[in-house]
Amino acid sequence: MIFLIMGRDGSDADAHNRRQANRPAHLARGSILKERGDLLYGGAMLDEAGHMIASVMIVKFPSRAKVDEWLEDEPFIKGGVWQTVEVRPFRPGPWFAE
Repeated sequence: MIFLIMGRDGSDADAHNRRQANRPAHLARGSILKERGDLLYGGAMLDEAGHMIASVMIVKFPSRAKVDEWLEDEPFIKGGVWQTVEVRPFRPGPWFAE
């Protein structure tokens, strides 16, 4: 199954610092998913000034339960970067069909 994960950062004064502190570990985990072929796309959402304020990932997992299990060790969650996380089943358009 394919899922869209959207994690929104906090808006407090220290949100940027938390993101930067946890970013290397977050990117390392993403690299593992990419090597497995399970990260289809990912990136940061930006505000009008170009600052990172959220993340979007499109991933393959066998079930929603496996996504939730994987998220338990996500550095952006454990480090308090993402204040809200939304996970939705996702269907790519015909241009990206496997």
